[in-house]
Amino acid sequence: MQGDTMAKPSSNLSLFIGKPVRDEYGRQIGRIASFAVNPNGRINGVFVQHEDGEFSRYLGDQFRISGDNVVFLPMIKLRVKALCDEIPLIWRKNQALNELLEKKKVSPEMFDGLHANFEGALKQLKTDAEGVLKDIEERIVRCAQQIKELNSALIHLEIEREIGKISDESYGTAMVMIQGGLKQANAEKNDLEMMRNQLSNIILGETTTTAAQTEEEKKVATAEEVTPSTSTPSEPPSSLPEPPVIVHVKGVYKQNP
Repeated sequence: MQGDTMAKPSSNLSLFIGKPVRDEYGRQIGRIASFAVNPNGRINGVFVQHEDGEFSRYLGDQFRISGDNVVFLPMIKLRVKALCDEIPLIWRKNQALNELLEKKKVSPEMFDGLHANFEGALKQLKTDAEGVLKDIEERIVRCAQQIKELNSALIHLEIEREIGKISDESYGTAMVMIQGGLKQANAEKNDLEMMRNQLSNIILGETTTTAAQTEEEKKVATAEEVTPSTSTPSEPPSSLPEPPVIVHVKGVYKQNP
């Protein structure tokens, strides 16, 4: 279910009270019990009653409306989107600042301060991204384990049916449940892997570009320090004496002049 086909919930609370909430993969999270609304009418909190009766409050940005359904977005998806937007933006601003310095449209003093701010922001965003990537990897492992267990359950179900321990009706019910769980787990795993690749590419792209620029700067500095010579190497001076020749005569060493 794509995020751009869904809308944020409006302030008309009566339309959503008591409605079931499902995640993007179809799993029911609970039911909407109430909202927290800003004075300007923006929903900044949603109270959900879970299947076990417990209540939780979530950010309003974690919910979307798709037709008559309320869809819950995990916080990690919002974090990935924010990082993928912010890292390239800060990097482009830093690049623009460097260009302004080259064009002498900003003073070195102003450049140093702004450059330090941008570099600090990028460093913090990369640290945050690494933490998110670690979280994603852990979730991928959990999904893979769930898929493995569901496949095991499917095999045991087939065995029990084969030996006549369960009826066709029970088999059909269980098959729908397990296959549904496999579909959801695979969809979540694929989604997590896509987010991991997207975020990794953002970090790698910025790092690779920075490294290439640093290498180019080193080459320029080396070229400035060493002035290449366009003349051909000079021949050895003709005034140098020929190497001496040693002649052996009756046991006496004699050197030609």
